Amino acid sequence: MNTVRIGKLTLGGKRAPLFIIAGPCVIEDERMTLQTAETLSQVCDDLDLPLVFKASYDKANRTARDSFRGPGLKRGLAVLAKVKRSFGLPILTDVHEIAHCKPVAEVADVLQIPAFLCRQTDLIQAAARTKRCVNVKKGQFLAPWDMRNVIDKITAVGGHNIILTERGSSFGYNNLVADMRSLAIMREFGWPVVFDATHSVQMPGGGQGGRFSGGDRRMALVLARSAVAAGCDGVFLETHPHPDRALSDAASQLPLREVGKLLRTLRDIRAVVNRG
Repeated sequence: MNTVRIGKLTLGGKRAPLFIIAGPCVIEDERMTLQTAETLSQVCDDLDLPLVFKASYDKANRTARDSFRGPGLKRGLAVLAKVKRSFGLPILTDVHEIAHCKPVAEVADVLQIPAFLCRQTDLIQAAARTKRCVNVKKGQFLAPWDMRNVIDKITAVGGHNIILTERGSSFGYNNLVADMRSLAIMREFGWPVVFDATHSVQMPGGGQGGRFSGGDRRMALVLARSAVAAGCDGVFLETHPHPDRALSDAASQLPLREVGKLLRTLRDIRAVVNRG
């Protein structure tokens, strides 16, 4: 199993601690983003869990035209840079356009390829050429073994810092199913595998007559526990101080005050897995 370098962290590898990728879905404002980062940093320090902070500066794949997308590239990167300075956390954020890869790499330690774009060769390779870690979310339309082709695209241009993330597969209209076998299959490719606990419980386009995505955040806890027991290397989750008021993914984000309890459980499950 290869390890990846993210900032000062070395993640993955045999019997390594579980790592966490967490933060709000989108940057709504600087205050909320910093509050969430501070809380997550304290929780993960207490639990001795490596943390990568995530937040999106632009949600380019929202369901409806008038959905909130975020502050945009310039203002969003300024907020993420402040998180990095204030708490010393490595940063992950999405890229949707080739032209964004270079400026994002000046701030972020991980460039994330959204699931809908996981077959976009030019975007994937532009992200890899920055020499930052690239986290690719497996598309809801792909089988886990298809991700081998994504790895080939990254390594072909000299990328050797790769994470693969499982976030559910399409299961009829407006529904996803998480297949834990996917984690084991993708780990066979030799790179750390992450389970996205909150996007896996989404109901894409399933809210208010298709105007936004629904979801069931209760199931995120069930799936996260299952994924860690199945042997994933990290867990991705989105969290918000007041999820029901969140401007994106309100139905699936976890309450910030409850994250510590979940992460403690996941840490303990990982310890049992590592002893096996």
